[in-house]
Amino acid sequence: MACARPLISVYSEKGESSGKNVTLPAVFKAPIRPDIVNFVHTNLRKNNRQPYAVSELAGHQTSAESWGTGRAVARIPRVRGGGTHRSGQGAFGNMCRGGRMFAPTKTWRRWHRRVNTTQKRYAICSALAASALPALVMSKGHRIEEVPELPLVVEDKVEGYKKTKEAVLLLKKLKAWNDIKKVRLMNTFTVWYSLFTICHFEFQKIRVVWLSLNV
Repeated sequence: MACARPLISVYSEKGESSGKNVTLPAVFKAPIRPDIVNFVHTNLRKNNRQPYAVSELAGHQTSAESWGTGRAVARIPRVRGGGTHRSGQGAFGNMCRGGRMFAPTKTWRRWHRRVNTTQKRYAICSALAASALPALVMSKGHRIEEVPELPLVVEDKVEGYKKTKEAVLLLKKLKAWNDIKKVRLMNTFTVWYSLFTICHFEFQKIRVVWLSLNV
């Protein structure tokens, strides 16, 4: 497999080199900064979180008061009354049975994170540059041993495809179908035994990205 170089071969619909070459875009020569990519990814993922919090009344829906000092017991509030095992038990505290949690969660937590535009652009450029190195791509588990070249460039006719079967046939001719087949076979099977859920299947998604050099 050929690594990133100044000129990239253009492949036809038949999976063969068309004899044409294009210049490697400058974005593929950007510095690879995994620290910036991880930072941007971590912070942008936080923007999709849904606020959550416990009830304000949780753990406090009972009548309890501390016995004070002089009884050789902890000063935690205790349930009033008698005639039941519940009376005299500790309440309200996070160490008590049926009590509230420590520092109850609030919906006004700072859920979202702002990321600089320049950092986001830098992360995209760095990720694109890393996708042109076969060693890094293969280290992520992608089956690209038979792919002739990275980045893989095909003719403009491919942009006119309307059917999925046409794209599948092209990927098979370009020897890139093994990576798609690997993802299809790697169905993560997870079984959760619980009251409401017997079996739960998780399927990995297949993502194929088509980029145009004219953008």
